[in-house]
Amino acid sequence: MAGNGSATFSVLGSDVAIKGDIKADADLHLDGKVEGDIACTSLVQGETGAIHGGVTAQSARLAGTVSGSIEAKELVILKTAHIEGDVHYETLTIEQGAKVDGRFAPQVVKQAIKSQPDIPQEGEPQLKVAQ
Repeated sequence: MAGNGSATFSVLGSDVAIKGDIKADADLHLDGKVEGDIACTSLVQGETGAIHGGVTAQSARLAGTVSGSIEAKELVILKTAHIEGDVHYETLTIEQGAKVDGRFAPQVVKQAIKSQPDIPQEGEPQLKVAQ
């Protein structure tokens, strides 16, 4: 029984495929496939879950495939996960065996870069074009 102030929980089973963005104020459990961006409070992705788009969540626990950027305050990447994209986080846990092809950056650093985009950060790779 849901009452005022209680969290809701939505499940997208392994037989569900969605094309389009998902925005939910609820916690989301995903075993299916999504082609689009996901924004939710909390995301739990099962091993069969596949996301082709960005993920934005307060907390995310990923066990499937993600092809896109990830922004989460609390992020857990399980050993069965395969991530292709940049990862921005406040706290991060990665199980041994997880596959990640992308860059990791704490959200504090990302925000500093956004606020001063023309000033290279210390240790940040720089690109110079030869003429």
